[in-house]
Amino acid sequence: MLTSVQKEILQNLINLYQSSNGKSIKGEDIAEVMNRNPGTIRNQMQSLRSLGLVKGVPGPRGGYKPTVEAYHSLNITVTDKDHHVPLYKDGEEVKGVSVAKIEFTSVPQPGECEAAIKVLGNIKDLNLGDNIRVGPTPVNNLGVMGKIVGRDDMDNILLVDTTTIRSIPKNTVGDIASRDIISLTVDTSLRDAAAIIAEKSIKGAPVMKKGKAVGMLSVTDIVLAVAEGKENLSVGDVMSDNVYIVDEDMKIANAVDIMFKKGLGRLVVADKDNDILGIITRTDLIESLANLKQFPIFAGKK
Repeated sequence: MLTSVQKEILQNLINLYQSSNGKSIKGEDIAEVMNRNPGTIRNQMQSLRSLGLVKGVPGPRGGYKPTVEAYHSLNITVTDKDHHVPLYKDGEEVKGVSVAKIEFTSVPQPGECEAAIKVLGNIKDLNLGDNIRVGPTPVNNLGVMGKIVGRDDMDNILLVDTTTIRSIPKNTVGDIASRDIISLTVDTSLRDAAAIIAEKSIKGAPVMKKGKAVGMLSVTDIVLAVAEGKENLSVGDVMSDNVYIVDEDMKIANAVDIMFKKGLGRLVVADKDNDILGIITRTDLIESLANLKQFPIFAGKK
């Protein structure tokens, strides 16, 4: 049975190791985080080594590393980098932390559910009252949003009053992409492009050249061009070349991630031969899937 001090040392070792890219952690670093005497840490490390929870690394760059048993003793699932589960505070990802486990402490009902979120990494900058978002998780694409109402620094657990719990479906972009593609060419005049976009009631369209998507033209691009007196130019002169093509078999969760990180409003969907099949927009992802309607990951993106 671990003492409270040993648990705290082990948790801080795992936190530091999580953000060190596999480098060993010196006892002095743990002592600094815990505000304890380095001699106390070294003495406790001997006990943790004898329990098989810590291994020592000799040499000038040596230190300590947690064993698999260390993770198990703190009820932490050992995962690789491919299973990184992000945590966001006020819309920005918190660097150096990953969610290891989510446990709901009450029956999941809107406004009545609390979640205990086990975190790997330093949680000292996550305070009571902070709004956070967790996920998606790798297995069921679960996303959780809520406000921090409690924090256990010893066990690295955040208690969250949840406002939204959503699981992103495992459909592919090919399942929901619009196949009726409205496209433009680089030689289309801006006036004709504006007429097409207005007639079709769309907010943008891919721009093609020799059968390949080379850009995107949005309503915003047209408005800016007119404001700058460039209405007599062609689409190729004012389009954005920030076009992103994805495979039709890409999961919706991955498409959501790409759109969010790159600030994109639409993706071009292609088959394995890179032939254009359709287009998927931010609106498609949010409005076509009921599970995403209350998961505002695109706030502020145009």
